[in-house]
Amino acid sequence: MAFQLTDEVEQFLKRAGSSILIGGVWRQASDGRTISTEDPATGRELTQIARGTAADVSAAVDSAQSAFVGDWSLLTPSQRGRMLWALADLVDEHADELATLETLEVGKPLRESRFFDVILAGEVLRYYAGWPSKFAGDVLPVSPMVGSIIGYSRREPLGVIAAITPWNFPILLGAAKLGPALATGNTVVIKPSELTSLSTMRLAELALEAGIPPGVINVVTGYGAEAGRALGEHPAVRKIAFTGSTATGRALVAASAPTLKKLQLELGGKSANIVFPDADLAEAASGAYQAIFLNQGEVCCGGSRLFVHDSVYDDFLAELVAAAEGIELGHGLDDMTDMGPLVSAAQLDRVTGFVNGGIRDGASVATGGGAPAEPPGSGHFMSPTVFTDVRDDMAIAQDEIFGPVVCTFRFHDEDEVVARANGTAYGLAAGVWTNDLRRAHRMAARLAAGTVWINTYNILDPAAPFGGYSQSGYGREFGLDSMIEFTQTKSVMIGMD
Repeated sequence: MAFQLTDEVEQFLKRAGSSILIGGVWRQASDGRTISTEDPATGRELTQIARGTAADVSAAVDSAQSAFVGDWSLLTPSQRGRMLWALADLVDEHADELATLETLEVGKPLRESRFFDVILAGEVLRYYAGWPSKFAGDVLPVSPMVGSIIGYSRREPLGVIAAITPWNFPILLGAAKLGPALATGNTVVIKPSELTSLSTMRLAELALEAGIPPGVINVVTGYGAEAGRALGEHPAVRKIAFTGSTATGRALVAASAPTLKKLQLELGGKSANIVFPDADLAEAASGAYQAIFLNQGEVCCGGSRLFVHDSVYDDFLAELVAAAEGIELGHGLDDMTDMGPLVSAAQLDRVTGFVNGGIRDGASVATGGGAPAEPPGSGHFMSPTVFTDVRDDMAIAQDEIFGPVVCTFRFHDEDEVVARANGTAYGLAAGVWTNDLRRAHRMAARLAAGTVWINTYNILDPAAPFGGYSQSGYGREFGLDSMIEFTQTKSVMIGMD
């Protein structure tokens, strides 16, 4: 199915080959190489983007460092806040264009791109626009052994930040890093995924239009093993803010070690979603559906392990299977589409491999289990898949699949389900469905996860810190916590005698 793109989108795709932004100027890669970016619903090329090199990264870092010690450092906190607010307004103004770019590359339905990605990205920027004039150090209650001392602390920016973003929510997670980084006075080199760079590039264009000085935001497109690694190793980069796989997070830890960079890592997850029999079961079924099938299941905090009390399991499973079988697959720009394709052929192969492995290990497929019998196009489509008869030690129950695949389990009591929910290497999120207030608070305290949703799922807010326990990473995005992550503390002691 062909879709008519707006003139704005068409014009942007034509100029996207110059996708590296350094010092406010868009350019091609230093060696002229490019990467094809495709529409995952059709497999057709959208455009070519620059394949950034270590030389491009070095130039971008130099630009960011010059801006950090230059005009950007001279701006008042309120001036930085006004620029972020202006950028948020431009994101709202261009929401349709940005959402279209997001859908064209990621594959998700346009309504998801608009309301979950773009609109929330604008709210994140607007939230951080309010912080610069309110973020401060403290007067310290020092008790000197001799003399009279006044002590206070300063919260100071780190310098050049490397922001490395994933392919599943590029503009939202780009905003989540740019907002606090700029609010606290840092400058940024952002490397989006080579699969989904377009909305980030357009956001950077809008930042210049909002009055953010050249060099404050720089963009280097390219592969993680090339541009991403060069950013991780560059000695002038003071912090890496990364969202992506746990394996890549470990590689960045190693790359950053020689220069002792600060790290903020939001990594993988294998989140438990737990339904107690006293819950509103219709609401819980709808929540379980959204928890795993939003964004084709390509969500780090997706509710991929669904624990349902055995007294209601059979009826609940039947409702979930019926909902999954009713999902309309198609191009994200089609208003009738409920779920789009996976982002790439490689991702489809990965998810299919896990599904086949689960079947070999003895799990049963209640619905789905592979590519649809009649795919809606030539893209990378995967049927929504529900597993039963899953053991906790199976790979499909322990490893992050990152697709529309949910493993369902029966449980008998609260202690049992807490132990099983916590029985993974991850700890990003969890969900609990119950109308027992005391149980809700007990479960929130006992689950080893950075976010616990009660009677809801996949709800993010700029004021609520988000991040993981254990191998889901460390550091937090959103909220005051993220502001602190982008600063360093200086103590000042003044002798008064």
